[in-house]
Amino acid sequence: MKKGQETYKKTSEKEPVLLGEILAQNEMLSAENKKLTVEKENIIIEKENIAAEKDRLEIELAKLKYQVEQMKRMLFGSKRERFVSKQDANQLSLPFEIEEHKIEAAMVSNAQTLESEPKKTTRKPTGRQQLPSHLPVVETVLAPLEDVTGMVFLGNEITEELGFSPRRFFINRIIRPKYISNADENLAQKQVIAPLDRPIPKCIASPELLANMAVEKYVFHIPIYRQLLQFKQNDVHIKSSTSDSWMSLLAKHIGPLYAVHRLYTLKNSYLQVDESPIKVLDRDKPGATHQGYMWVYRAPLQNAVYFDYNRGRGQVAPQKNLAEFKGYLQTDGYVVYDQFGKKTGITQLSCWAHARRYFEKALSNDNGLASAVMLMLQELYAIERKVKEMSSTERYEIRLEESLPVLNKMGKYLAENRKFTLPSSPIGKAFEYCIARWDNLLNYLKDGNLEIDNNQIENSIRPLALGRKNYLFAGSHEAAQNIAMYYSFFGTCKKHEINPYKWLTYIIRNINDTKTSQLKYLLPQFIDKKMIE
Repeated sequence: MKKGQETYKKTSEKEPVLLGEILAQNEMLSAENKKLTVEKENIIIEKENIAAEKDRLEIELAKLKYQVEQMKRMLFGSKRERFVSKQDANQLSLPFEIEEHKIEAAMVSNAQTLESEPKKTTRKPTGRQQLPSHLPVVETVLAPLEDVTGMVFLGNEITEELGFSPRRFFINRIIRPKYISNADENLAQKQVIAPLDRPIPKCIASPELLANMAVEKYVFHIPIYRQLLQFKQNDVHIKSSTSDSWMSLLAKHIGPLYAVHRLYTLKNSYLQVDESPIKVLDRDKPGATHQGYMWVYRAPLQNAVYFDYNRGRGQVAPQKNLAEFKGYLQTDGYVVYDQFGKKTGITQLSCWAHARRYFEKALSNDNGLASAVMLMLQELYAIERKVKEMSSTERYEIRLEESLPVLNKMGKYLAENRKFTLPSSPIGKAFEYCIARWDNLLNYLKDGNLEIDNNQIENSIRPLALGRKNYLFAGSHEAAQNIAMYYSFFGTCKKHEINPYKWLTYIIRNINDTKTSQLKYLLPQFIDKKMIE
């Protein structure tokens, strides 16, 4: 074999070995590449997860900041929901800075202008407020200490002040002379005595005192135990058990009128409904209180309110009271009310004040979107102020002419900008609240007697909130029902500008002598005001 042939043979023997190594290395590199590819994909997924977690944490942080801001506002800030837009349509943006020497010149010019103008002084009104002319006058003559013998009388110098006499107690001693006739042929005699007309026979408190105690507690929010302390200052000592008995007897005495009030309030074809919590002592929970609820029904056309106490916030309470209701029902967004909007004969109205509240709270979250809606809401409420004193027909026509275009513009704005909001953010919740209830929010346009919001019923609930801060809780479920009765009567008295003390005193004295068919005319919304003056 030649030398060249031997070299070729050796080389060809080595090639399979090198090829195998290359293939092995290639497989190893491919495996390494796949491994790196998987690691890269895992890193990308992990990065996406981190980004998603970051977004979630940012949303959660914004949510918590919003909650902290709302808590600070509740504790220390104003409760008003007034909105003043920071945007002025007539204000042009200035893309330049004003030179400093011009600012100084303007300040000097302004100072010279102020010096040249005469100073205006605010003149305080002269005289003092006139005292009420209907009050009785107690005259006191203060004669001079000097001897005025031989002097000419020039007249009287008269000074008037508003006097006050603290709480005054006295005893009503009712004396009834008794007579007996002479015996007739049958030796029968007749005894004569005037009938004792006491509305609550077993109660030693007069109707005036009972009425005053009820008004003090449920109108002026003074608990009974504080009233008893005031009694002691006048050396009148009444046990708390005695006062509790008095209030219980009073509640039973006027209870039938409460049932009549319920019938005449709930039979209206337009009702507003809301609910509010109240703590109640429960014998089944020693040392703890039960969370009960006052369901409040307002009849705007009758201007009457009806409080109904229930142990829970479930659907049982409104189902009981609205079982036969037909007409317009205005509520907030509580889910329990949705069932009534699906019933035949009931048109559900949502409350624009609640919708507005969502956007007002979202101003700090997205001022641009929230402000745009708030400005449109201001237009709606400006129209409502204009039509407030008009007839229902005029109100209906003006709403269709002026309010409907604003609502159409708002609806279009909400639909177009909904995609720019996060559902869980304050502005997202505001958009969702309106969009989900849009038809119900527009239903107030259907009749001029309908109101744009539920604000009036919230005003009716306010005394209950004030009462909770003073007497803290009701002593029992029965006491809570009595509280509902008093708030119903006194809330309706307020709507009709009736003095609750005079009304309740009249009711206590006359309810026993009133026929069942005539009890309606003792209610604040139907009573002849001349009867209680």
